[in-house]
Amino acid sequence: MNNVRTVSDTKRAFYSTHTRPINSIYRRVVEELMVEMHLLSVNTDFHYDPIYALGVVTSFDRFMQGYRPERDREGIFNALCQSIEADPQQYRSDAQRILDSTRELSDTEILGVLKRSEGNDRTHELQQLLSEISSNPKFKYSRLFGIGVFTLLEQTQANALKDAKQREELFSAIAAALNLPEEKIKKDVELYQSNLEKMTQARSVMEDIIAADRKKREQRAQQQKQKDAVATPPSSDDEGNSES
Repeated sequence: MNNVRTVSDTKRAFYSTHTRPINSIYRRVVEELMVEMHLLSVNTDFHYDPIYALGVVTSFDRFMQGYRPERDREGIFNALCQSIEADPQQYRSDAQRILDSTRELSDTEILGVLKRSEGNDRTHELQQLLSEISSNPKFKYSRLFGIGVFTLLEQTQANALKDAKQREELFSAIAAALNLPEEKIKKDVELYQSNLEKMTQARSVMEDIIAADRKKREQRAQQQKQKDAVATPPSSDDEGNSES
């Protein structure tokens, strides 16, 4: 008997947990992330790790930036993780921990860790994780793992990441050290950045539309107020005073 969860099962679980409607420009982001996480969760070669968790958390937080009402955002994230029978708090705590372990590293130190050429006590967990990944011939690479690696690099390699040649060299070296598909991770990161820009533009357009609509409503309300003032008949006291 096949008990593997289907995409429909995951979507059903999500919408039974988060029952409020999701704003239109964000719905596609949530469902694509949900499907991606689902497909990985049922893949026998996939194993959860903190870098993957960082990719999930970073993707969600950046794409959902500006979501209204803001209080719904964490509920959506929780439902997303719970829909694949995962613990949202584990995702957040693991992502924060792996990020904190590299936050104080210099640009050369973090590169050394990611290239598996050096490290220290603070990066022991990350080094061990990277060692397990590089020595696992069945390691299931994912776009979200690639985003997790990119997020680690953003802390100290921001300038290098802006330069196409340096970015290519960075990912080539890291892919070689970890036995990752070089072209795949490069394309995944480029698509991720491109989609973030598109989402930022979509939010800007939406905010402009909302502001324009609010202004029109205020103008209509003001015009109606003026019409009501003109149309209001004089009171009986005013009529009496005019007769006297």
